[in-house]
Amino acid sequence: MSFIVVIPARYASTRLEGKPLMTFAGLPMIEHVYRAACQSEASQVLVATDDQRIEAAVKAFGGNVCMTRNDHDSGTDRLQEVAAIHQWSSDQIIVNVQGDEPLIPPAVINQVANNLAANKSASASTLSWPIHDTQQLFDPNAVKVVVDNNGLALYFSRAPMPWVRDSYSLLGEVKPPSAIVSGAMRHIGIYGYRVGLLHQFIEWPMAQLEVMEKLEQLRILANGQRIHVAKACREVPAGVDTQEDVERVKALLGA
Repeated sequence: MSFIVVIPARYASTRLEGKPLMTFAGLPMIEHVYRAACQSEASQVLVATDDQRIEAAVKAFGGNVCMTRNDHDSGTDRLQEVAAIHQWSSDQIIVNVQGDEPLIPPAVINQVANNLAANKSASASTLSWPIHDTQQLFDPNAVKVVVDNNGLALYFSRAPMPWVRDSYSLLGEVKPPSAIVSGAMRHIGIYGYRVGLLHQFIEWPMAQLEVMEKLEQLRILANGQRIHVAKACREVPAGVDTQEDVERVKALLGA
């Protein structure tokens, strides 16, 4: 089974402008991500960007880069343009690895690709991880997911779910504390896609639930396509979104 890794990377960011080029242990963050992806079983790894500074940085360390338009609403739209430029077949599997995850384990990249290849009823695949504390359960930035008996997503939400009726109060109190391990799962933002789905995705209007939750994967579910979800084979460290994240990663990788 062959798959390709595409790493969308934008220079503009409301919280951390230019973060793909932030250095950790003497290397730009995008290089750390690229190196991790190259340790997976991908047949090809490339960075997709609309910024010449990122393009230059990738070329400087010998990486593959594809320049894309600067008007994309999401990384998924950028992936579709890359697939169209390279004329990849509709059944080609692409793994979307975020450009701000320098600590991503290569094993989970392989996992999400293999899961999609093994589940023909799904057009996309992703991963999850158990939630063990109420703060994360009630955190709208931690997206939750519930699945059916076949590991196919039923819904993604920023709200706490599943809602254990007799265990939670509206104030976030848990009664008893052990109820928190009743099955709540946090969505891990790595995706495998079949190229054919990407071509469909850009033609679909934004779904009402997608607009409400600000979660683009809900557009896929709203249009009757299935997303396979599995527990990650390894815990995936959080990406770099804030200055606190920068300091955390520097402590692990070096300044």
